[in-house]
Amino acid sequence: MTDALENLSVGTQRTRRNIVKMASIMAPATLASAVLARTKPAQAAVCAGALRCNCFLKGTRILTAEGECKVEDLAIGDVLPAMFGGTRTIQWIGRYPLKKSDRSKPWVRDAWPVRIAPSALAPSVPRADLYVTGWHALFIDGLLVPAGYLINGTTITRYEARAYDELEFFHIKLESHDVIYAEGAPLETLLEVDERAVNFAEYFRRYGPPNTKETPCAPLVSLGGRRGELKSRIRSAISPWIDRREHIDVIRDHLEERGIMLSRQSEPVH
Repeated sequence: MTDALENLSVGTQRTRRNIVKMASIMAPATLASAVLARTKPAQAAVCAGALRCNCFLKGTRILTAEGECKVEDLAIGDVLPAMFGGTRTIQWIGRYPLKKSDRSKPWVRDAWPVRIAPSALAPSVPRADLYVTGWHALFIDGLLVPAGYLINGTTITRYEARAYDELEFFHIKLESHDVIYAEGAPLETLLEVDERAVNFAEYFRRYGPPNTKETPCAPLVSLGGRRGELKSRIRSAISPWIDRREHIDVIRDHLEERGIMLSRQSEPVH
């Protein structure tokens, strides 16, 4: 009886949490889109284009065959342990810098990276704060899940970067798509090279036109926009009674519940 009541309590909290999320999804316009609409066209293009890429924020520590190294200090030819291909050699590192056109204003919301707090995914995974763009996929339970799908308001959040006027992102290209380790967490490498990188010419000189039909190393999850996200939240909201959740829904719910547990553990005892 006690277990049943506990499960009901967890389910009720999940329902309430997802109803709140549904309300925010159904809002006619977000602050992000309003701000982006007022941004100068050139600035908007840079922000939107760069952050559709799947990138690590400068300072992120990547596991190499010789230990951890900041992503900006890596070089072509360095060797990385990879989940599917054993040790792999870096073929190229794409750079995606962003710079404010007006230092007195905050970053456009769509430019905020995602912060994944220590132990957000599992004990000591990641080992330190991990910052990636919202489209960068983490490898979780056999799926590649974009970080933006996992934002929960506690351990996985948007980072406003108020102290910075410039942000620089990097992504690592191996010979084929794989999963590497950043701050101890498994994340994908670059799947498709395109002209959004400021050093794209370097890639073109070395390798010629990029292959745009590479095969992902694992299934890539997509919710299909706001409507898909809304359906996902509905599935989670009704799951205590009729559980029709898809794998991505279960992953997100688990990490949200883990985030709540960790945040409660960190609260000071009075």
